[in-house]
Amino acid sequence: MGNKQTIFTDEQLDAYQDCTFFTRKEILRLHGRYHELAPHLVPMDYTNEPDVTVPLALIVSMPELNENPFKNRIVESFSEDGAGNLSFNDFVDMFSVLSEMAPRELKAIYAFKIYDFNVDNFLCKEDLEKTLNKLTREELSPEEVTLVCEKAIEEADLDGDNKLSFADFENMITRAPDFLSTFHIRI
Repeated sequence: MGNKQTIFTDEQLDAYQDCTFFTRKEILRLHGRYHELAPHLVPMDYTNEPDVTVPLALIVSMPELNENPFKNRIVESFSEDGAGNLSFNDFVDMFSVLSEMAPRELKAIYAFKIYDFNVDNFLCKEDLEKTLNKLTREELSPEEVTLVCEKAIEEADLDGDNKLSFADFENMITRAPDFLSTFHIRI
């Protein structure tokens, strides 16, 4: 094979392909992007499955995430340690879920996690206010934000508990035809 470097074993690449929406070539490209973020931390050889994580600050600086108002929440939602540090597996999971190939149901699960700022498994008025402020880059008045959030809860809250469960959220986004086209990142 000449001097071609082995990054992953065939078994590792097969496993990544089985649990993502990526081809071998795309997985190798993702590893290249991951390595570029922290060449001093990330080895080129993953055949021995090194225990490496890249810090949140480096991940959110990627051009693919840099302008996204939810970049920190996105990374934190995929971080196994909860602090935003991503292993290569976490990194691949994040880009897989945010790929155009991921199904609506999977995207909905992660969108809910991203918008659940207080991490209580519900979207309360405060979560919706933070979400709306990030989506509008804080261009709405506090009164407008309150009105929109109250209206969203009124329309989507099926059980009347003044907060949105995942089922409420999922029902709400099924009525948003552009959700799939806006909830993705290209790498």
